[in-house]
Amino acid sequence: MALLLRSLRLARNGPGSCARMSSQAEGIVRPLNVLNEDEQMMQDSVCRFAQEKILPHVQDMDRISTLRQDILDGLFEQGLMGMEVPVEFGGSGMPFFSVVLAIEELAKVDPSVSVVCDVQNTLVTTAFLQWSTEEQKKKYLPMLAQNKVGSFCLSEESCGSDAFKLKTAAKQDGDDYILNGTKMWITNAGYADVFLVFANIDFSLGYKGITCFIVDRTMPGVSIGPPEDKLGIRASSTCSVILEDVRVPKSNVMGKVGQGYKYSIQVLNEGRIGIAAQMLGLAQGALDTTLPYLKDRQAFGRSIWENQAMQHQVAEAMTQVEAARLMVYNAARLKENGQPYVEKAAMCKYHATQVAAQVSARSVEWLGGVGYTKAFLAEKFYRDSKIGAIYEGTNNIQLDTIAKFAKFPW
Repeated sequence: MALLLRSLRLARNGPGSCARMSSQAEGIVRPLNVLNEDEQMMQDSVCRFAQEKILPHVQDMDRISTLRQDILDGLFEQGLMGMEVPVEFGGSGMPFFSVVLAIEELAKVDPSVSVVCDVQNTLVTTAFLQWSTEEQKKKYLPMLAQNKVGSFCLSEESCGSDAFKLKTAAKQDGDDYILNGTKMWITNAGYADVFLVFANIDFSLGYKGITCFIVDRTMPGVSIGPPEDKLGIRASSTCSVILEDVRVPKSNVMGKVGQGYKYSIQVLNEGRIGIAAQMLGLAQGALDTTLPYLKDRQAFGRSIWENQAMQHQVAEAMTQVEAARLMVYNAARLKENGQPYVEKAAMCKYHATQVAAQVSARSVEWLGGVGYTKAFLAEKFYRDSKIGAIYEGTNNIQLDTIAKFAKFPW
């Protein structure tokens, strides 16, 4: 596999249009949006991959609701599916902030591709890195970094935000557990080979019976439901995962029995920064695809960009996007440096999803009639934006989390 670290070195000669700011001196406190050399090269490399390999196929993939296999293969070849996986396990050994940059950059072109990378890195491989045994790491991390997709299976038909009311059961049978249940709306399910399934071993224990199991697609009794016909991120696979008397060995329990509820909370706290990065990239992508038209489109004898009202609307959108970027980068750097980040993760996801919805909607309006057609990507960004306020914790859940951090003087 061509490791991402190799592609970073090649990115030094990448196009300047993909670049942001880069720090020239180490050992100094940098502004949040100033990148060090490695971060800058990684961003350039992912930008070039997205522009050259993904962009030409975005509308076709959206139309047929299918991710091209060569693009999925390209994510692995670029090292983008195992970014935090240590090099000794075949990964890229990159820090968390680089994961966030990659998710953002992919989302500028196609949020559907971005979420594939996001779930693989911030949910699945994170869980393996934190709680799996050494044997599990040796077996699963190389394949997740090189050629196998993972899925995070928590939600069910009757429990979305109230996830701890899940009904999937795991009954012990000797050295195995027998799993029965159906997981709903599972991202990456259609092409995943590894599933992290949360099931309850004893419902009398309530949420303290929830345990995380590593389930292989090849295990008898595992089946995948038909793809959901979604409003947005249509190229991303979203299916149910059906478990019928699936026999899972005890060696495939992740972490400790009964601790699955803790693992899911911790992983989703990190994952929310990833979704915020996806929404940030989406908002920037909507602006990027719309602004050239505003300069070129003539009305009443001049470019519509020359109207002050238009300039003010765009300026407001640019400010919203930059504020979201600073919030996302701040949460990511806090997490990467081992600082408390749960409050900031909830804040950045809440804000970035709102910005994505607002900016993509404005982009459609600025384009006028053509914005309402598929001639431009603005309408796709608009459709894609809605999911941000729903998955990995709805916006109301984020507000609940943020409110818990309120401090009162009495």
